[in-house]
Amino acid sequence: MTGIVTSPPVVMAPRADGFEVVWGVAQLSRGWLEWDSAGGARGTVTSDAFGMVPQGDRVLRVRAEGLPAGTAVRIRAITETVGPSGARHESDWKSVRTLDAASDTARFAVWNDTHQRDDTMRALHEATPEVDVLVWNGDLCNDWKDPSWFTTTVLNPAGLDVSAGRPLAIVVGNHDVRGTWAYQLEDFVATPEGRPFTAFRIGPVACIVLHTGEDKPDAHPTFEGRVAFEPLRAEQAEWLREITARPEFADAPYRVVFCHIPLRWIDETVVDYDADGYDWFSRMSRDAWHDALVEWGAQIVVSGHTHYQTWMPATAEFPYAQLISGGPDADTASDEAAAWIDGEASPEALVLTMRDLGGRVLHEVRLPPLT
Repeated sequence: MTGIVTSPPVVMAPRADGFEVVWGVAQLSRGWLEWDSAGGARGTVTSDAFGMVPQGDRVLRVRAEGLPAGTAVRIRAITETVGPSGARHESDWKSVRTLDAASDTARFAVWNDTHQRDDTMRALHEATPEVDVLVWNGDLCNDWKDPSWFTTTVLNPAGLDVSAGRPLAIVVGNHDVRGTWAYQLEDFVATPEGRPFTAFRIGPVACIVLHTGEDKPDAHPTFEGRVAFEPLRAEQAEWLREITARPEFADAPYRVVFCHIPLRWIDETVVDYDADGYDWFSRMSRDAWHDALVEWGAQIVVSGHTHYQTWMPATAEFPYAQLISGGPDADTASDEAAAWIDGEASPEALVLTMRDLGGRVLHEVRLPPLT
């Protein structure tokens, strides 16, 4: 990085008509995107929602829209300092493809519980191929004790350009809402609608992203009155019924839910929060969303949080399966439990393969198309 920028341009919030690019800066700067395509089209994206050239002293964000579905473009970020020096930085060109619901195939990858572990990030980055979407499924951090960590954790972890060839869909985990500076996370994480829940279609796969909140009730004293996830869960319940009724989601051959805290667990004993208990699964979220997910026909919920890779098939009571990917050991320096998921969809099946960092297959799940 130069003295002006502190991260590569990170592609987030992929959509059928565009995406958002976020990058870190070291001083008050303005920025925009330049793009071109193989067909010779080119342009710039220079305005934010209020008609200003995007500006900031820590982070810049530019939303690209109006592109055709399934279109490949090259982009680069231009940064200029605000002030007399007028220093300028041009990033390297980067390839991005918009999502395409009409495609017969799709590929996605899932990371989770990276917890600011540089060794884990390097291993995941090396193991993960180019995909339509990389779902970073929560707990990017431990807690936000220093506001400078947003750049080094979200935008340039371990010095890597993690969105190269794989635009990010970031799912908020319970550790991501902890710490003095957690309220600033939304400045560094782009989502299609600016909310911590969303839905998108990649080929035959309809994806729902949900925010499970914390692992204890909002009133728990450890949160010091800083969180309000109970109303957010209720809002997502209403939104779920609306979004899953849309044709592109109601008719999707494959239906996948991503959320950080699982909605099912192998031991559902009631938790004693007063005795330092916490949720291994989010009963509060499941109570709010279960009926809507069943009505939609959700096939599988993909989660992290437990740091134990776990597979729970669908049952009569829970028609959606639960797949939980592993994470690095929270108490030691070991990455032995860390894992990632490779999802590949074709007209015949959606196959989710969970691998450890050495490439060993831990679980392989095959889901048939619903339509």
